[in-house]
Amino acid sequence: QGQPPPPPPPPAPRRPTPSRRRDWTWLGAWLVLILAVAVIGPLMLSGGDTSGTTQELAYSDVLSRVDQGQVASISISADGSAGGTLSDGTKYSTRIPTALIGEELTARLERNGVRIEGKAAGTPWWEIVVALLPVVVIVGALVWMVRRTSRAGGAGGAGAFARSKAKVIDEERPGVRFADVAGYEGVKDELGEIIDVLRNPDKYRRLGAKGPRGVLMLGPPGTGKTLVARAIAGEADVPFLTVTGSAFVELFVGVGAARVRDLFEQARKLAPAIVFIDEIDAVGQRRGANVNLANDEREQTVNQLLAEMDGFDPSEGIVVLAATNRPDVLDPALLRPGRFDRQVEIPLPDRDERRAILAVHCKGKPLDPSVDLDALARGTPGFSGADLANLANEAAIATVRRGGDQLTMADFEQAQDRILLGRRAGSNMLLPEEKRAVAAHEAGHALVAALSPGADPVSKVTILPSGPALGATQQLPTDDRHLYSETYLRSVLASLLGGRAAEQVAIGEVSSGASDDLAKATALATRMVSELGMSDRLGPVGYSHGAGYLGGAIEAHEYSDATHHAIDLEVARLVREAQDHAVALVTTHRRELDRLMALLLDVETVSGAQVYALLDTGGADQPPSDGDDRRCPGVDLGSGPTLSTKEERDG
Repeated sequence: QGQPPPPPPPPAPRRPTPSRRRDWTWLGAWLVLILAVAVIGPLMLSGGDTSGTTQELAYSDVLSRVDQGQVASISISADGSAGGTLSDGTKYSTRIPTALIGEELTARLERNGVRIEGKAAGTPWWEIVVALLPVVVIVGALVWMVRRTSRAGGAGGAGAFARSKAKVIDEERPGVRFADVAGYEGVKDELGEIIDVLRNPDKYRRLGAKGPRGVLMLGPPGTGKTLVARAIAGEADVPFLTVTGSAFVELFVGVGAARVRDLFEQARKLAPAIVFIDEIDAVGQRRGANVNLANDEREQTVNQLLAEMDGFDPSEGIVVLAATNRPDVLDPALLRPGRFDRQVEIPLPDRDERRAILAVHCKGKPLDPSVDLDALARGTPGFSGADLANLANEAAIATVRRGGDQLTMADFEQAQDRILLGRRAGSNMLLPEEKRAVAAHEAGHALVAALSPGADPVSKVTILPSGPALGATQQLPTDDRHLYSETYLRSVLASLLGGRAAEQVAIGEVSSGASDDLAKATALATRMVSELGMSDRLGPVGYSHGAGYLGGAIEAHEYSDATHHAIDLEVARLVREAQDHAVALVTTHRRELDRLMALLLDVETVSGAQVYALLDTGGADQPPSDGDDRRCPGVDLGSGPTLSTKEERDG
């Protein structure tokens, strides 16, 4: 009593499994064989003679010894190799030129009493063994690989190639839950219903309800489709099989269809279960688009996937989840009810959801009291969940770079500029006349945007080059928008052309810095005329330009050449009117333009409040707060996540 308990016995050494022992046995046998051949082969090539008493003589030396009577015997082969014994018993070898082997040599040897022997031509057996050694090694390696594949693929032998590469998440599910997915309450409710169908099938069966066979999650890249699937795996009490679409089609023809069959066989054994196919557009593309071998292989895979989804009984309790950001390329047969019964849209987050997502990604990061997540959410329209995660990470990197211990609002602003514009350089890289032109350009953007009715308020103006942009004027909406009125779009056109107008008024000539503004203004005016019906000449008609889902543009004109000419004239008219309006505003407020240019040349970065103070408007022209932040379908007001960011590219 009172003595410490004896220490536990050490764990027994782990014994390798029989299959692993067999693998090591095969490998050891081959290594021993290779080493033996490497050591014994050279000895065999030397004739097996390890005594080292054979003397190599030149042919002329042999003839001299023959004439002196010092050669007792000689053995000559047809290829010229010869050897024999000297009078003192020493063995020798030589090489006789084949042209000299004849009666004259034979007579010379006979005159001196040399015993002549003939040696049959041929290759020694050890040389044959050495020549065949590489073939034996290659064949042995192939046999070893086939045996390993046979054990991995079961009775099918090389069938391991046809096995599905799905990861089964059963006992150790991901730690992600629906509570870790910020926002998207409607999406979580709909997918949570599927989990409830798998958990409590009797509740639905009593009323004759059948659970959906497939659910397709749609949305732009970075909105969290895979994260939602991981949350389902964390919430569900059923096995979860996950695989990517590209894992079905690889090297061999027919492998994709075989892997689809194997995937659903695994799901049937584990039912009830959830099968998640990420990036299904890699395997489920529309059939019949091209006629080639690769397309034929993809069609076989799609056909097998359609057969499996249509073939298994809903009572088996298998639900297929799939995610894609390109539903326009999927085969129509894959989207019909009975296969993918539901399509769940996961859009870009609105302002409240962005605030919640930022809170999730800022958890664990020391934030300064000045950090306002609401302001950050308002200032990041169009950001996806992945963009917001990158924003928080870039802010933390900026904090480390400056040696701080807390993330400040300035760090987040620097991170946002880096994401939108690229690395910021000093303005000293510009020539004095270029710096003045950029100041006039950005001042014109800010002035026209601040004075245009319904335009988004100006947030910041800078002439510091960032990436390809020599300066930037940032506009942030007071509220997120669903729709864009014609007044608002005309204000955007005028704001885009405000920089060129300011150069024309303040400097007397335009520069190449407005090239990107002109391209954006022309694209916006084209959509206003041809798609949104905002032209009195063409009327309320819409001509689609074949824009694909999520911005994939396919040029296709569904109108005549005369209509095309009319559209060009209307686009030119809209852009010209916006240019005239911008020039008129800049000319009327020339004094304010000069003051803003001087301030930019002095401090390089000016806030929106300073711009409105110079104009003495107090922000009175800011648009009223209404709506939410979903983009108007078919209208793209800017490149990148920020709707109204102006970028001046070096021409």
